[in-house]
Amino acid sequence: MSGPAPATAAGGRRTGTGFGRLLVTVYGILAFAAIGRSSYELATKFSEAPVAYSLSTLSAVVYVLATVALAKGGPRWRVVAWVTVGFEAVGVLAVGAASVASPDVFGETTVWSGFGQGYGYVPLVLPFVGLWWLWRTRPHGAPADGAPTTPEPPAPDPEVR
Repeated sequence: MSGPAPATAAGGRRTGTGFGRLLVTVYGILAFAAIGRSSYELATKFSEAPVAYSLSTLSAVVYVLATVALAKGGPRWRVVAWVTVGFEAVGVLAVGAASVASPDVFGETTVWSGFGQGYGYVPLVLPFVGLWWLWRTRPHGAPADGAPTTPEPPAPDPEVR
């Protein structure tokens, strides 16, 4: 991969190019794994641990949305990426901490249990890499969420009266 990633219309780099391709690929693999796991759990044993299996389903939805948002990378998709990846970071920390403090709290493990231990801690590291990438590729002069900013009007010329 040579050279900088192509710029977006707002002046930032595209989230789905360069290193972003690897990030989107990892998100896609995790989304696929989480969908498979949650689909099986919902279909065969939901009544055994509804909270855990609902969390697995929620994480699958988050991974799918994050994958699409990072791949698309336009201004609105960047906002979706910030929200989903940020939610993922909070989710893995909260569920991870709760599951370590009280291993039986959810009844069964989830994708985020033990900070993603069952997935090689990828669920713990991935959202922080995603947030870093969103920050690194943000449009120049724009807030972190990628929303366009209104330019300041020019200062009046003191020579003109």
